[in-house]
Amino acid sequence: MVSLDLEFVRSHFPAFTHPDSRQWAHLENAGGSYVPNQVISILQDFYTSSKVQPYWKFGPSAKAGQAMDRAVEVIPATFNASPNEVHFGPSTSQNTYVLANALRPDWDSGDNIIVTNQDHEANIGAWRRLEETGIEIREWRVNPETGLLDIDQLAQLICSKTRLVAVTHASNLAATINPLCSIAELVHGVGGLLVADGVSFAPHAAIDVQELNCDIYLYSTYKTYGPHLGLMFASENISHKVTNQGHFFNADKPTYRLTPAGPDHASIAACAGMVDYYEDIYHHHFPSGSENLRERLEKVFELFGEHEEQLMEPLISYILSREDFRLIGTNSKSRIERAPTVAFHSYTKSSEAIYDSLIDAKISCGHGNFYAHRLTEAVGLNAEDGVVRLSMVHYNTMDEVTRAIDALQSIN
Repeated sequence: MVSLDLEFVRSHFPAFTHPDSRQWAHLENAGGSYVPNQVISILQDFYTSSKVQPYWKFGPSAKAGQAMDRAVEVIPATFNASPNEVHFGPSTSQNTYVLANALRPDWDSGDNIIVTNQDHEANIGAWRRLEETGIEIREWRVNPETGLLDIDQLAQLICSKTRLVAVTHASNLAATINPLCSIAELVHGVGGLLVADGVSFAPHAAIDVQELNCDIYLYSTYKTYGPHLGLMFASENISHKVTNQGHFFNADKPTYRLTPAGPDHASIAACAGMVDYYEDIYHHHFPSGSENLRERLEKVFELFGEHEEQLMEPLISYILSREDFRLIGTNSKSRIERAPTVAFHSYTKSSEAIYDSLIDAKISCGHGNFYAHRLTEAVGLNAEDGVVRLSMVHYNTMDEVTRAIDALQSIN
């Protein structure tokens, strides 16, 4: 059985040897991951040799266009989608905002949209604003004790006038994986669309939009070892529903219709470095493998997931062992049920105080609401103090997790 070669993995990330960052156990990956050499190399080369307007025939321009085209070619495999279905934008928040404005003209006043109070604001704020235009907003609410959603409640909210449901694949605080396939069946049953926020899930698994049966799927590349961009899958079957948000002369180009202004050219090119990194991981672990790109990504993320499950098990077990701590989301330690993001609070101490103790121990983490303001309040917490969040990805070590547990044990 092949297991993840952690030394090989970490050798690709300069942060683990840099004198400023190497002293920290980086457990704030849900806020932003470290970046491998493959991404850094593309960025450096682009800014050094081809930071000009791309797609002209002179050398640096042609080189820039080729680098961008390579990203456009390989990134769709991370969704299991076609190139015409993948849009590069400056952020997930911006992509959602543009999408909401593109879809609104297709709906009538009195139609409704269902949003949760579990999501990061990026996936719900833009839809909620459509209430000002005559759209009814219905809220699918979490259990205030656990922060979890009940799909039976969604079934009660959906009706013939439901045009869209926006829900996270896995909350950036509750971290529990929502049943997108079942949700899709409900919303498609009334002719609606499913928008899935995968920002907190995409670092941990190979996304398959075909299997999930969603119409829109979004994730942020700075959470998946890349530059700061937002990627959006939009299925071909809704392309006729969106009004053009780009320049009028680009209206017939599928990937331009939801892009009012293109993001940084170098960052687009550097997204290919994420796939280059996954490829190096694959060929190191499966040197005789002959799978196609999509299959290679699936095998790599299987390795990632197995390792991450091992990392989160002792941390969740420790949080659950403390009578003064409360874990947000499921108590499960299985990667089938949750992402390795652990958000908790204390009944006796502020989250800020716990955060300060972890920082003193050189544990990278954060506290607050992490833009899940509505969820934090829904589970009965002050949105500013919020929760403490420790989040892991595949390059973390068990020693780093142990350091975090040791720091928590010192807090009485």
